Amino acid sequence: MRFGYNTNGFAHHRLEDALNILAELGYQSVALTLDVHALNPFEPALSQRCDELRSLLQRLSLGCVVETGSRFLLDPKRKHQPTLLSADAGERERRMEFLRGAIEIAQRLNADAVSLWSGTPLNIASESMLMDRLVEGCRALCDHAASRGVRLAFEPEPGMFIDTMTRFAELHRQVNHPAFGLTLDIGHLHCQGETPIVDHLRRWAVNLWNIHIEDMRHGVHDHLMFGQGEIDFGPVLRTLDEIGYPGGVHVELSRHSHDAVETARQAIAFLKAVR
Repeated sequence: MRFGYNTNGFAHHRLEDALNILAELGYQSVALTLDVHALNPFEPALSQRCDELRSLLQRLSLGCVVETGSRFLLDPKRKHQPTLLSADAGERERRMEFLRGAIEIAQRLNADAVSLWSGTPLNIASESMLMDRLVEGCRALCDHAASRGVRLAFEPEPGMFIDTMTRFAELHRQVNHPAFGLTLDIGHLHCQGETPIVDHLRRWAVNLWNIHIEDMRHGVHDHLMFGQGEIDFGPVLRTLDEIGYPGGVHVELSRHSHDAVETARQAIAFLKAVR
């Protein structure tokens, strides 16, 4: 495994500065959250920007995944909207356009995967209709990704349509595509009582392409610094070693950007000590 950090926890830094700092602190991977100020897939001269960042990542010996959880990139008034669940086909296509752009960026950066989630529906619809929309979108994205040698890692997220591992398993069954795997957030499992965490790591080892990690308390979806929640991380990290997980274990503390450098410093020190 490679300890990494999500750039959504460096929201007030230039992206290049954040990458240099993370490498200096000893991180070996980065989860690049595409956003209005950080590798926006709609910005001009994107190809040149990707080439420059790929060179920087190589120089710093940083692996990466591409994250698509920006809050207001697609709609400045509605957080995380539109989604693949949106009732309007044009809005779903707007999300698809963004995700296709993320796939192109991942290809240029030689990223491990593109991470995505379902989002939350704003309009009343049956569960079967919502699942059909999501499966259709994911299959199309998988075909697009596979043609470019890119993998998709889907994240169950508390409060979203696909929130639990049970619901992810059903989605995974229906999408049924070799380019479709899993982003597993350790805190989310604990928050929702999906324990023991190590059982999920072992079950999904073959499809486990991205990991988010932070502390959390049962029943409260609040990303906390290690030691401020309830999770025992020793068994988690030992199991990742046991199953031979080769990818990034990315600290996700987006609400700590006001103290990003010290937070990142403390986080990697904790993880190295526990490992």
